Amino acid sequence: MPKKARDGNDTSGLLHYLYGPGKRDEHVDPHLVAAWDPNIEDPARSPGMTLTDLALILDAPVYALPGRKPDRHVYHVAVRNPPEDRTLTDAEWARVARELMHAAGIDPHGDDQACRWVAVRHADDHIHIVATRARQDGRQPDISWDIVKMHEVARRFEVEFGLRRLTHGDGTARKWPRTGEAEKATRRGLHEAARETLQRFAREAAAAATSEADFFARLDAAGLRVKQRIAPDGRVTGYSVALPGDRDGRQQPVWFSGSRLAADLSLPRVRERWQKTSVTQPLSPAEAWKVAEVKVRQAAAYLGARGLHQGAGDVAALGDLVVIAAVVAPRSVRDQLRNAAREFERASRAPAARSLEGQARALYRESTQVLSKSVAAAGRSDTVAVLGFLLALMTAVEASRRWHEAQEHRAQAHAAGRAGRLLREAVEVTAGVAAARRFKPRRRKTSADPGGPRRRQAVAGDRLMAGVLQQAVPEHAHQIMADSAWPALRARLAEVEKAGDDPADALAAVAAQRELNSADSVAEVLVWRLDGWRRRRGSAASASGSRTATAPAGTGRADRGRRQGTPSPGRRMSGEEQQRKDGPSRGR
Repeated sequence: MPKKARDGNDTSGLLHYLYGPGKRDEHVDPHLVAAWDPNIEDPARSPGMTLTDLALILDAPVYALPGRKPDRHVYHVAVRNPPEDRTLTDAEWARVARELMHAAGIDPHGDDQACRWVAVRHADDHIHIVATRARQDGRQPDISWDIVKMHEVARRFEVEFGLRRLTHGDGTARKWPRTGEAEKATRRGLHEAARETLQRFAREAAAAATSEADFFARLDAAGLRVKQRIAPDGRVTGYSVALPGDRDGRQQPVWFSGSRLAADLSLPRVRERWQKTSVTQPLSPAEAWKVAEVKVRQAAAYLGARGLHQGAGDVAALGDLVVIAAVVAPRSVRDQLRNAAREFERASRAPAARSLEGQARALYRESTQVLSKSVAAAGRSDTVAVLGFLLALMTAVEASRRWHEAQEHRAQAHAAGRAGRLLREAVEVTAGVAAARRFKPRRRKTSADPGGPRRRQAVAGDRLMAGVLQQAVPEHAHQIMADSAWPALRARLAEVEKAGDDPADALAAVAAQRELNSADSVAEVLVWRLDGWRRRRGSAASASGSRTATAPAGTGRADRGRRQGTPSPGRRMSGEEQQRKDGPSRGR
């Protein structure tokens, strides 16, 4: 993935940085892998060449230019592979660098008067190419459309080298924070950059709004600073938002226009959302989830039925539905749905004009409004109803993935696939929550003789979890123990036992909640369900504990004894108290 940096004017400074220890990542074994002249010496491996000498040689055509020298003559491109790709050799990186410089117009093949450049490698996964924008014959290089041409070369090398294949830029990619924005967030102790926070709030407001006034009111209610761009005739033509407290070096608010946040958050694109909005009445949370489920299942059959433009509008509306579902979902699955909405964002932007007349789009918009008006206002959700909706939403996202594949939208299809996996996880976690809500633990037998030997409390891991599998899910036990997710499931079962539940009972309860035969990994599905189980059982135990802690205090001698340090029946004794209780009796 070639990434072009801003042009600079300090060739020597850049070379010293590339050959130095680095700032963000440690530079390891910096050395040349290629150059405009194959005979150029490497400053890291030749005592006869220094970094200053190499900078002077690169800059020589710039100094030879007649008249005023260009202000920014340093051309810098970083070329990086993702972590999952194999490590390329120096010879392979050298080929990449030469072809990129040829495509960019810096050093066309066979042109002995072209610009000078070097490629430096100081890590396994990337190189840096440094060039000077002055040809040796005194002319300026033609670098029009250079980054686009370099990306075309990179796509060819992905096929030749067997690397992960990316797609040509189609204007739908997410706008990620710049390096300075991310570093600023780290200094301020924020978990994400201001751009990402603003994008999330603006997307949620756009998805739920039914009018322009409603949209700006939601941005204001989210605590953002909002500035409207008004034309001379009084029309609102755009908007910008800023995060309170986010200021630049001059102590001015850092504003982001909607189009800078995302391609589909400009004001004209936001207005598209409510051009065909229908009136929906608030319902109870359970009814809202069920109504949305029916509409989403219907819409899945209509998605993209009438061609590319209709499908583009359909997936855009589906993206808004996933966003709102994440806002109003139960806490137990909110993180999974938020991540799904983040992943599906690319899939919601098809590289085509959108039709606002699609039947699926209308159904998705109606579902969005039903959930936004009903569930968010009520503040609670019915787990069983949510489970049915999530299953329908998973079907809709899978339908969008198939549609993108049919249109050869590879990046969008992959994004929909990632979102679908997160929705599957949310479905299984919700199933685990539902199983925990219905669960009634068996009454355990206790010793009738109070003076008999005390039963040792079960400790996590004492019970053989393979036996638990055979008892709870015998038909899947062999398959699960051969699964790579079995260690994770075994750890979850130990945590369930440590929390006081019988792991066999818990596993049987979550396994019976939904069928398992269609799962790609039964062990992974059960891990997710037990996560939901533990969240529900843990929250119930916390609620019970808080009620005990806030019970009215008693009166009389017993209460005075508690205040003096005598353990109450409902409180766990500390180690020191237990030692005093069980230790040798003292003489009176």
